Amino acid sequence: MADLDDRLQRLGLHDLHVELGGKMVPFAGYEMPVQYPAGVMKEHLHTRAAAGLFDVSHMGQVILRPKGTMDDLKLAFEALMPVDVLGLAEGRQRYGLFTNDQGGILDDLMFTNRGDHLYVVVNAACKAEDIAHMIAMMPGVSVEPVTDRALLALQGPGAEAALEALLPGVAAMRFMDHRVMGDVWVSRSGYTGEDGFEISIPMAGAEGFARTLLAQPGVEPIGLGARDSLRLEAGLCLYGHDIDTTTSPVEAALIWAIQKSRRAGGAREGGFPGAERILGELATGPERLRVGLRPEGRVPMREGVEVFAPDGTPVGRVTSGGFGPSVAAPIAMGYVALGFAPPGTQLLGEVRGKHLPLTTSDLPFHPTSYKR
Repeated sequence: MADLDDRLQRLGLHDLHVELGGKMVPFAGYEMPVQYPAGVMKEHLHTRAAAGLFDVSHMGQVILRPKGTMDDLKLAFEALMPVDVLGLAEGRQRYGLFTNDQGGILDDLMFTNRGDHLYVVVNAACKAEDIAHMIAMMPGVSVEPVTDRALLALQGPGAEAALEALLPGVAAMRFMDHRVMGDVWVSRSGYTGEDGFEISIPMAGAEGFARTLLAQPGVEPIGLGARDSLRLEAGLCLYGHDIDTTTSPVEAALIWAIQKSRRAGGAREGGFPGAERILGELATGPERLRVGLRPEGRVPMREGVEVFAPDGTPVGRVTSGGFGPSVAAPIAMGYVALGFAPPGTQLLGEVRGKHLPLTTSDLPFHPTSYKR
């Protein structure tokens, strides 16, 4: 274990997490707090009821600057994914997907138009590959990794009031807005299904800022365990589990992320890696689809559980699963053959050699509360 610890990176706020009683575990090459003394269940429910503070500084922050015009940069970035970059207004953020030549997903990410450059946030486990990919595929763009900033997420119905006390003006933001407020960068988004914010702040001031936030009424530290159960209830994908290089955006039920301009007949149809497969699946449907799954009873069905039709035919597999504290029941997501995807379809999941009933379900499992 000592060797493992030697290879792990530490967050800039590592000592604060330890002081708060965080249980540190390996995750994506970092030591991360999986929970605090309250425990995963209470942390999850607290975020839904008040406000939870997450340290997501392990994620990759990158600045993209044009060597030519801003439109040149937008079109170069747009060529890496089936997403409209050219049409994104200044001060707005959008969800994106890097795809490969086979139409699979290399990573999912968030990107923001900041007027004279783009600000990109990528997943921790993929950031080295993503940065190399952007450098290789966009020679006319300056790709600048940001290494001196922390990234915090403040989520829940109490997030707005808590952050407004520190950064007056954020209450006027709406979902997917982005603001530069001095040396603090704020986006109104998150990974829980709740209203909330992600805050990038210079590392030198991050601990003081985090402590001040935690001193606000209703704000508690939240670990990876509750982050995972919150995003599962919200029906959101975890890269490397629910989406990867073998899954297409259409199979993954992410067609909402593919704007009309990039689809067949759109102003900038195709032109992204894997366009033939992705546009084909948009036209005729995929062979399988990511769906919500609700096991009957109290036994959770976790990643890897095989899914069968009532006659015993294999039809899919669970990619994320566990107990949903807010819905007080086991929930899961996974891929099933398209004919078995409609909500309400009765299926079976194999747990410890037994075929237990489950039903396909709409996503999300818990209503979202984004501020539109």
